[in-house]
Order: sequence, then structure tokens, then C-alpha cells
Amino acid sequence: MDKGNLLWIMPLLAASGGIFCRFFKDPRRILIFTCNMVLGIGLLGMLAAAAVFKQGQLTGSAGWFNLDALSAYHLLVLMIVYALSSFYAVDYFAADIRSGEFTPAMAQRYGTLWLASLATMIVVLIADNIGIMWVGMETTTLVTAFLVSIYPKRIAIEAMWKYLIICSVGIAFAFIGTLLVAASTSGIADAAGSRFFSWTSLRGVAGQLNPQLIKIGFLFSIVGYGTKAGLAPTHSWLPDAHSQCPTPVSAMFSGFMLNAALYCIIRHAALTNLVLGTAFFTQTVLVVFGLLSIIIAAAFILSQHDLKRLLAYHSVEHLGIIALGLGLGPVGAFAAMFHTLNHSVCKALSFFSAGRLGQIYGTHDMRRISGALHVSPVWGAGLLFSLLALIGVAPFAIFISELLIVKAAIASHAFWSLFIFIAGSSIIFVGALQHAIPMAWGKPPSLVEKPPVIKTIEVAIVFGSLAMLLFLGVWMPNGFRDVLSNAARIAGGL
Repeated sequence: MDKGNLLWIMPLLAASGGIFCRFFKDPRRILIFTCNMVLGIGLLGMLAAAAVFKQGQLTGSAGWFNLDALSAYHLLVLMIVYALSSFYAVDYFAADIRSGEFTPAMAQRYGTLWLASLATMIVVLIADNIGIMWVGMETTTLVTAFLVSIYPKRIAIEAMWKYLIICSVGIAFAFIGTLLVAASTSGIADAAGSRFFSWTSLRGVAGQLNPQLIKIGFLFSIVGYGTKAGLAPTHSWLPDAHSQCPTPVSAMFSGFMLNAALYCIIRHAALTNLVLGTAFFTQTVLVVFGLLSIIIAAAFILSQHDLKRLLAYHSVEHLGIIALGLGLGPVGAFAAMFHTLNHSVCKALSFFSAGRLGQIYGTHDMRRISGALHVSPVWGAGLLFSLLALIGVAPFAIFISELLIVKAAIASHAFWSLFIFIAGSSIIFVGALQHAIPMAWGKPPSLVEKPPVIKTIEVAIVFGSLAMLLFLGVWMPNGFRDVLSNAARIAGGL
């Protein structure tokens, strides 16, 4: 079979699976069905990515879809996050299924939206058309908004509307950026037709595009997609939505949806670099947004009491670190690609742990969560070590990717950026530790319910994720290094 066909099969399969969820009546069967669908689509994604890493790129659907090293790498990260979150969801919702709080209708809606969101994010990654990519990202907002309020509580509905309104405004900015890129083709022969607005075609005529419109278009794009990516100062929807989502959704939001929005920015930046013949303009803008995100996250992390809001601000911090890395040249772009995977796996694990401990303690208030290592050794260890990894403790992989960003800053003589990055990270390090230590080793409250029996799959999720972060922290296989290098080269655009 032509492996290019995998590109349209994957989103079609995910969307079809979402429709099939409407025919199941048993919530647990729906959750298991989503696991099987994600595994099957993940296998197809691995086949497609392997073909890209071997052959260079895949094209499908008469050129409408394209998978190169950058999008293939993000596709693999997407599938890892969805697979972990799907399996975690089965036990996360178990208690609510037994109590009747998670009804069959809610499970049908959850399964449909979960697989639909997977389909739209795949479209964002494989679209070889600037307009389709925007449509895909806009659709992720519409689909995932209703996942925020899957439990129809007042505060969750408020968070959903905040997310929907702010991200819709952001996506409107991204639409203007898309129109400006399209307008930059004015006067070029054979520019008519939507196929001309494929990334491949735009790169082919980069020397003829209007550089001023491209620069302004990039600014609109980074503000627009940056809103969805949670970059400061347009991140305000993120803490509310993350704290009110069911935990598998929080993990998916932070583990990949933010990356998908940043991926759109990377595509616009690469084209802008190619048109201008230099990366100075986009790198400067990315560094500014990255540092601003780190500073604001540092300021808010110190004052948080809700565990999921704390993790949401860590998302702002780490998306800022990725943006900073992208703004520091080729070494920084390599580090940013590495950090993308590290943050996704680590943040998914931290949300999983926060969700299960929240069920055990009956709250996400960190002042009332103490002695987690004693109460639930598996999830307590998951929370403690994922927090340590998030703040850059060695030998976890995040330490290595942040060290590479320091190296990139020194190599590019960006000493002010380096100073702000280290200062912000140091504040976050101290702020996170002051929360993590009492949660892990404090005296457990007397009213904590007896934790449920830990399933094998939960142990595998916790320690498998930690093992991956440790493994990549001490050794990077040559094949994986090549994947990161190729993705970083495409992100640079030059």
C-alpha cells in the first residue's frame, strides 16, 4: 500500500471512531474502545513516521497532506500523549461510573469528542495547506471546549466559555496572519488556487513573496496561535481550563494541544525566515514571548494553592522555554524539539498523578495534600518525581534539554536572555519545591479515604514514563538524535 494513504486514513479513522462511540451504552466499553482506536491509529502513525524518517517525506491525497520530519516527530509525540491519556482514563473514570456520576450519555460525548480532537490535531500536523492547518486548529478549539465541561458544573462551564472566547479571538488573529501570507503572493504568476497556498508551494516561491506582509503575518500568527499555545501574556484561559477539565483532558491539553498550536507558529516562522533570508526577526520575537512566559509563570507559581493550576503555570513556563529555544538558533531549535517530548511526557504524568491524588484526598488544594508517598506510593512517587523533572532536576531528560538551551544562549551571546531564563527557572525551582516536599513527605490527614487498589496499567504508566525520562536523560540514541536534528532543521526554515 502507498504509505501516503496513511495520511488521510488516520484522521478518517479517528473521526469514524468518534461516531461509533454513540452506539455504545456501557461507559467502560466506550473508554476501552477509545484505547483500541488510539492504539490502532498510533500504529499507523508509527508506520508513517518511520517511512518519513527513512525516505524524507510522505505526500497523500493529491498533495493536500504532507508529512515531513517536523510533523512526523510531532505526530509521534501526539500519539504517545493520547495513548497514555486514553489508558489512564479507564481507571480515572471508574469510580464515577460505579456511582453513576459519569453517565452513559457523558461517556458517549467524551468518547466522540476525544477521538474527534485526535482527528483534528492530526489534520493540523499533516495539512500541507496554510488554510487547512488554520481550520484544523480552529476545530480543535470547538471540539475540546466541550471536553472541559464534560462534568456540567457551573465553574467548569465558565472555564469552557473563557477558553472558547479567548482562543477564538486568538484564532481570529491567526486567521488574519493566514490572510496576510496569502496576500503576500499577490502579483505572482499562477498564484490563483488553493493548492498554491500549500506550504510546499509557498516555500518554492519564497523569494517572490512580499516580505513586509510576511513579517506582519508572522506577528499576527504568533499572537493568534500563541494564545492557544498558552504563551504569555495571552495565556489567561489556560489555568482555569486545566483546573476544571477531567484529568485525561488536562493531560492532553498540556501534553500536546499546546504543542500543536506552537507547531503552527513554527511553520509560519520557517516560511518567514526563508522569505527574509535570515532568522533574526522571528528569533527575536520568539525569545521575547518565551522569556515573558517564563517570567509570568515564575510570578504565579509561587502563589498557587491548587495543584492543577500549578501544573498549568508550569505549562506556560515550558512552552516559553520551547519558544526561547527556537529563538536561539540551530542548537536551541534542537533543544526545543527535545524539550517538546520531555515536557509532554512529564506533564502528562504530573497531571495523571494530580488527578488520582485529587480523587484520594478529595481536593486539589495542595495545603490539604500531604504524605502522598505514604498514602499512595505509586501516585505519590509519580507526582514527586514528575515535579522534580519539571523543575529541571538531573538526571531527567528535561535537565538535558534545558542545559542545551543554556549552551545555545551562550553560543549566540544572548546573555540577557540567559540571565532571565536562569533567574526565572530558579524562582520556579524554589516555588515548586516548597509545594512538592510537604505533599510528598508531610503528615497525611486523618480523613483520607483508603486508596483503591493500584492496577498494573497505572504502575506501568507511572514508572514507564519516569523510565523514559531517565533513559533520555542519560543517553540519546543516534537514531533519535537524527530525528531531532532533521525536525530542528525544518523548523529553522533556512
